[in-house]
Amino acid sequence: MQNDMSVTEELKEEQAGGARAQILVVEDDPRMQKVLQRMFREQGYSVVVCSDGQAGLDAFRAIKPAAVILDLMLPNIVGRELCKTMKAEQPVMPIVVVSAISEVVDKVLLLELGADDYVTKPFSPRELMARVEGAIRRRQKPATATTSCSFGDCVIDFAKMIALRAGNRIALTAHEFKLLKYFVDNSERVLRREELLNEVWGYNSYPTTRTVDNQMLKLRQKLEPNSTEPRHLLTVHGAGYKFVP
Repeated sequence: MQNDMSVTEELKEEQAGGARAQILVVEDDPRMQKVLQRMFREQGYSVVVCSDGQAGLDAFRAIKPAAVILDLMLPNIVGRELCKTMKAEQPVMPIVVVSAISEVVDKVLLLELGADDYVTKPFSPRELMARVEGAIRRRQKPATATTSCSFGDCVIDFAKMIALRAGNRIALTAHEFKLLKYFVDNSERVLRREELLNEVWGYNSYPTTRTVDNQMLKLRQKLEPNSTEPRHLLTVHGAGYKFVP
């Protein structure tokens, strides 16, 4: 395993070259590090590379990158835990997982932890670049005016990521806040599963739309008086879902 260049040294080197936004690569395979570093630098990005989870977390906190490229099998802090920690600290930070693990259950888990996309090794450099830049563009979209909402006995503060039901705090994940906000911003409009996967999860295609259904079930269990007879997060059979305040 190669030694990590200090963040300060890396930044000085990249800034001297006039590079633009920074990409943080957390990957312990030296060959893959070189591939990713070359790919992003050729597109004008600055690249900071870390070989283990703890170094990746330290760099994440120090440089606030435009996006994070994250492997799952890492020393010190595994990728799943690192993703969860990063999203808890910076919910809107784009995180794209690049891993040899292709099981659907792993993809679903990472998306529920807040990962914006999941690319399986081996990958097409063009596809990975498109997905990373897509995630960055979504982050840079102007924020909508909705910062809070109330419906039923629920009060949601999206800016502070606080959810209350009947005055009691409810634990929502970063991704659940993101999904709920998309519904609120598109109140009364029927949203297809494919649109939700693209706009909320950041996927143009995905093995199964059950990902959306499973997340909707969890939201209903947390926010609806009766999750089997929802009043606000409604199913439109044959079409998708819609939110009714």
